[in-house]
Amino acid sequence: MKLPVAELHIHLEGTLEPETILRLAEQNEITLPWPSLEHLREQYDFSNLQSFLDLFYTNLAVLRTRDDFHEITLAYLRRADASGVRHVELFFDPQAHLERGIELGEVIGGIRAGLKEGEERFGITHKLIACFWRHAPATSALEILRTLVAEGHDIDGIGLDSSELGYPPVLFQDVFAFARENGLHVVAHAGEEGPPEYIVQALDLLKVERIDHGIRCLEDEALVRRLVTEQMPLTVCPLSNVRLRTVDTLADHPLKRMLEKGLKVSIHSDDPAYFGGYIDANFEAVDRELGLTPGERATLARNSIESSFLEEPAKKRLTAEVDAWLHAAGRDS
Repeated sequence: MKLPVAELHIHLEGTLEPETILRLAEQNEITLPWPSLEHLREQYDFSNLQSFLDLFYTNLAVLRTRDDFHEITLAYLRRADASGVRHVELFFDPQAHLERGIELGEVIGGIRAGLKEGEERFGITHKLIACFWRHAPATSALEILRTLVAEGHDIDGIGLDSSELGYPPVLFQDVFAFARENGLHVVAHAGEEGPPEYIVQALDLLKVERIDHGIRCLEDEALVRRLVTEQMPLTVCPLSNVRLRTVDTLADHPLKRMLEKGLKVSIHSDDPAYFGGYIDANFEAVDRELGLTPGERATLARNSIESSFLEEPAKKRLTAEVDAWLHAAGRDS
């Protein structure tokens, strides 16, 4: 029995596997700089967040049609089902597609069709979150968000992602205020490469409901105490942290310390096609390097479910599944 989890920090565009990239490039008559699969794979040695983003945005050129977005969404959900994911809150980057001339309706329509089919086939429930680039002007994000709302596009919330250093959350106050005024959930990447102050800004100025990453909170004890008191969710991505050099090795990862301090931390896969594995691979790698007990694994799973935007009855059903998993794990040990 797979540990039942909610995946809350997953970028759809980051699930594009190298083989799919090359196949879609040929199908859509897109010329990429990579002449072969081997050459493409050689690009996956990242020195920092920006080196990853450069490759990530280049590869997005292959996504052209509603069917492409449907296909990659369903492919992710198939893999997520095998990983124990029972609910997903999926990120996508509207700016990455609008700048290539792809209409919002094509992108969101394709993703929603994939999510619907995935729920029918695998039972995975879902929310959809539009993430805005922090390296682009906040006026661009606000304009797109106004369009999303005015045209009634089917999204559940917004987030903030891309290059963190030099782009503090304070720049996006108006965007997040507009989102909240229109009943959308709000989350933001903070404290991955950026300092603890970015987490504080996300809390106080953007009034987020979740912090994506947040590992640098440990540098500020007052912030840690606040996050524990408020039980603010932190969606941590261990394999991503190592591949992007924000943590030297998994053995150095602060996840266990975060759990011990009472932080509401959970494990997610971020951009799994680029960082070495989906959510089950992240759990396995952390367990191998840090030695998670069944109780700690269950706590991480419960935290993911409780941190989701599901209604309470659905949360209770999924946490009951976690309890059943833990009971079985104890019986088998």
